[in-house]
Amino acid sequence: MKTATRSPARKRAVNLTLSENVVQSARQLTDNLSGVVEALLTEFVEREQQRRRERSLQVEATVALWNAFEDKHGSFADEYSTL
Repeated sequence: MKTATRSPARKRAVNLTLSENVVQSARQLTDNLSGVVEALLTEFVEREQQRRRERSLQVEATVALWNAFEDKHGSFADEYSTL
């Protein structure tokens, strides 16, 4: 049985504007600045996507809680309806 392997993602050149001092310092620490930036950006994207998923779940839970409250107690607006 063959196992599916993911081919490496296609690379593309991008332009970034970075502090010259930071780039010089980073180049002293690594020969692969692109690889380091890609790894850090990947980590950021994963963290941000997770944060947004968690936020979305919080919003859904809050809406469900509010709807349950309204089902049980009615709407606050019902008390002040002019109809």
